[in-house]
Amino acid sequence: MKRLLPVLLLLMTHFAHADTRLEKSGDLLHLLIPASAFGATLMVEEDYQGSWQLIQSGVVSRLVVEGLKYGIDKQRPDGSDSDSFPSGHAADTFAAATFVQQRYGWKWAIPAYIGATYVSYTRVASDKHYVEDVLAGAAIGILSGLYFTEPYKGITVTPIAGGGSYGIAISGRF
Repeated sequence: MKRLLPVLLLLMTHFAHADTRLEKSGDLLHLLIPASAFGATLMVEEDYQGSWQLIQSGVVSRLVVEGLKYGIDKQRPDGSDSDSFPSGHAADTFAAATFVQQRYGWKWAIPAYIGATYVSYTRVASDKHYVEDVLAGAAIGILSGLYFTEPYKGITVTPIAGGGSYGIAISGRF
């Protein structure tokens, strides 16, 4: 119970700043999607490889987002501050969803991607971001998830784009 209290206090203070139910629901999913992915690594896997990969993906994604926010002075649609570009909520949730897809497959990733898309929608609908902010955040999260995540088992399908070529890489352990 002692460990749960700081988490509950953090959640309460985080949601106190949200203005609408829509924004609050997006904020909740922003925390639940990465937390669920992390919980899956602890429950499903016997080692901590997945946990470490998720942490790397999330930390690098967030560092890129914060670096860009610091370097780019873009006003939010609601005028509250100049941290609009890129969306950290989109980056965090898409990094976690991509981790789930790469690590455990599409069956588990589809709900995570739907949730990440909803979180991005709530950021635009709540006037916290412009569409290009959430698209950039999603791209950062997806790239980070693709870079740091290895499949837990089975076959992985990865999109490839570069040098004017596009394709799909299929890999697995045989």
